[in-house]
Amino acid sequence: MNREELLAAIDKKYEAMGQNPDVHLSGLLHAEPMKYWDFIQLDALLGLQTQRTQLPDEMVFIMYHQINELLFKMILWEMQQISHTQDIAPTKFEMHLMRISRYFDMLSSSFDIMGAGMEVKQYMKFRDTLTPASGFQSVQYRKIEIASTELINLIDYRFRKTINRETPYEHAFDNMYWQAAGNDPKTGKKNMLIKNFEKQYKKELIQWMKEYNEFNVWTKFKTLPEEYQKDVSLINAMRHYDHTVNISWVMHHYDAAAKYLDSGKVNVEATGGSDWHKYMHPRYQRRVFFPDLWSEQELEDWGKGNLNGYQKITE
Repeated sequence: MNREELLAAIDKKYEAMGQNPDVHLSGLLHAEPMKYWDFIQLDALLGLQTQRTQLPDEMVFIMYHQINELLFKMILWEMQQISHTQDIAPTKFEMHLMRISRYFDMLSSSFDIMGAGMEVKQYMKFRDTLTPASGFQSVQYRKIEIASTELINLIDYRFRKTINRETPYEHAFDNMYWQAAGNDPKTGKKNMLIKNFEKQYKKELIQWMKEYNEFNVWTKFKTLPEEYQKDVSLINAMRHYDHTVNISWVMHHYDAAAKYLDSGKVNVEATGGSDWHKYMHPRYQRRVFFPDLWSEQELEDWGKGNLNGYQKITE
């Protein structure tokens, strides 16, 4: 596009908005040139790390989790492109899914930072200052799960037969699998972990559940034309995402936690007070986003064996 074409396009753009193009060009004349540190808000970003102790490795823990949350935001951005694109083509669907999977692949491999990046003695000291906070309380991760699949696939495995699409959203919320980490198994009462989480996010998450009830990735896939649903590349992208999130990423997280929480102590609770072994391990909760894309044997073996233990679908 030459200069005349560029100026004509600018005129067209701002006139369509009811704006005077010359005013905007004048503003551009006087504007400061963009700088990298301003574009990414570097000073603000680097000012977000506040330690609660003097233990150096706490800073590693803080920054690592902030990086996770930034990646979660990137994932949600990609999911929005899938869910809110009408008549989405399988190539576009697959493209966004693979972007999401790469983000989760990055999250999975990054647990070496946690596993080898903190001294156990330091962690076991500063973790007490975090109580009753927990990574469980990541609202973005809960949104990712809800935007991925139908709610029934996120309901605690023990209660799925009692819930259907007519179940009120609040009741479904109260029976999500993560509630197992927030309820005292002896009394049935909610602990401070879940109370704080619900006070902050329950209304927001129920609204999110309503929004993605018909637009989650799994429902979106099932509304595609039949020939699209048979697209092998798209099916493999769906399976890769499901396995990456619900087995690979979870188990890398589980193994990193085990290094610290199982380091010479018996039955150490997570900071929120949960039995983290049963809450996290996929063989207990059996979280599967796209169950119809797996064989009966694959579902039976879910969470068992090695992290790469699934086969791609072939033509």
